[in-house]
Amino acid sequence: MITLGPLNDIDGVRHAFFTREGGVSEGLFASLNCGLGSGDVPDNVATNRARAMNHLDLSSDSLITCYQMHSANVVEVERPWRREDAPRADAMVTRNAGLVLGVLTADCAPVLLADRQARVIGAAHAGWRGALAGVIEATLAAMVRLGADPKRIVAGIGPCIGQRSYEVGPEFPAPFIDEDPANAALFVASPNSGRFMFDLREFVARRLRGLGLRHVLEVPADTCREEQRFFSYRRACLRGERDYGRGLSAIALEP
Repeated sequence: MITLGPLNDIDGVRHAFFTREGGVSEGLFASLNCGLGSGDVPDNVATNRARAMNHLDLSSDSLITCYQMHSANVVEVERPWRREDAPRADAMVTRNAGLVLGVLTADCAPVLLADRQARVIGAAHAGWRGALAGVIEATLAAMVRLGADPKRIVAGIGPCIGQRSYEVGPEFPAPFIDEDPANAALFVASPNSGRFMFDLREFVARRLRGLGLRHVLEVPADTCREEQRFFSYRRACLRGERDYGRGLSAIALEP
């Protein structure tokens, strides 16, 4: 698993960006696949999630994930829910200790956030669609409602697809540039004429910094290119594979 120093330095907060290594799943899902929505053997996914929580010294029952749908929907979490009751949302916030907020990704950017003083944490699933729709802004607003201050919040952007792997079509940049002309810097020309390479990590980082965050950290990884370490939706699509695993990023207030 991967951790970031400034998040580690916050007393009473545990976090991790898990790689695909160290689990029991096989084949396309090898090995630490934590995605309940994948086609993996459910018992294997449950074991993998329990192993991840063991690394955080927390109960597997405390891990909470949503039915992610690339939205800007945020949920304030007060207690765990059953899988069948999982809300359709892409971010969670809480000030309750012992609850593990989990985000599942396979190229999208996982974002973990914490305010030491307010003892408020958040976790967001930020693909391009959700980030453009405002999931980052919605998560920060929900944290502020619980007493957090953007100037105190530390944010960590976990492993996601890198710019050199993220080719997009000629129509893709328009909504980003329409929102802010400065977003043109997020795109460079692709080797394929008329297409572009998009920097998702920087797009998410810019939105965080634009909300007044002074501490925005990034894991310098490319999920699409680093096959031994990470799952990747795009890599699976390029290969014509039928499915793919999901990596887990998690944050919790110590009980």
